[in-house]
Amino acid sequence: MDDVKLIECPRDAMQGMHDFVPTDQKAVYINQLLKCDFDTIDFGSFVSPKAIPQMKDTADVLNLLDESRTKLLAIIANERGASDASSFQRIHYLGYPFSISEEFQQRNTNATIEQSLGRVEAIADIAANNNKEVVLYLSMGFGNPYGEHYHPDIVSMWSERLYNLFGVKILALSDTIGSATPELVNDVFTSIIHELPAVEFGAHLHTTTDNAESLIKASYNAGCRRFDGAIKGYGGCPMAKNELTGNMPTEKMIQWFEQNGIETGLNQREFQIAMRESSKIFK
Repeated sequence: MDDVKLIECPRDAMQGMHDFVPTDQKAVYINQLLKCDFDTIDFGSFVSPKAIPQMKDTADVLNLLDESRTKLLAIIANERGASDASSFQRIHYLGYPFSISEEFQQRNTNATIEQSLGRVEAIADIAANNNKEVVLYLSMGFGNPYGEHYHPDIVSMWSERLYNLFGVKILALSDTIGSATPELVNDVFTSIIHELPAVEFGAHLHTTTDNAESLIKASYNAGCRRFDGAIKGYGGCPMAKNELTGNMPTEKMIQWFEQNGIETGLNQREFQIAMRESSKIFK
């Protein structure tokens, strides 16, 4: 069986919290995560502090992080954020949320889909000029809560267009609101991976405790090998709707992969320490 890449997302877990987590406390937690040998840590974002006040100290957190072979990903919402993130050598990935829902694109980045395409073009240029790689999150990839038309073919169309226009080679299909079913996940990934073999597709799923394992299984069996998660399923997208649907619990993914003989490359001892440390952040 193929190995998988695990992306731990403390940024996604923290961003909707009401109380501000002190900078040094964020850094201590993320440094512990860096010891776990995840492929990537989604550690912070360079966005307006008015929109996401929890992430206003991302640059300060970055300066407190230890050296690690784990890659760092920062979320950005526009060209300015891309330029700010690109000034840091430690950052490998620039993550941009591109929504296939017009309503959610406006909510999340204050832009239309057409305007967002222009941003992606500019961000891709900034990334290329600064030795960074772009990760596009296709928000509302498994459903739409706003009454807009949704179909898996829309996901395929946008994936192909974004790859052909800008050469983006990592696309993370994002559930965002917890609407995915195993059947839908299987259908979307099976189709899209076959259509675009040069693209690395990821699963950024927001789940309930009950359906986490079935969604992991469906994603993996359909060919997905890149998985986002957050310890204990904390977090969710504060821009999506009033109540948050939690992230995919990382420990649930690890358990399923281990039970099925799939290598994750994680340091289990350090991961257990990170699990304990998470209770100091998420109370």
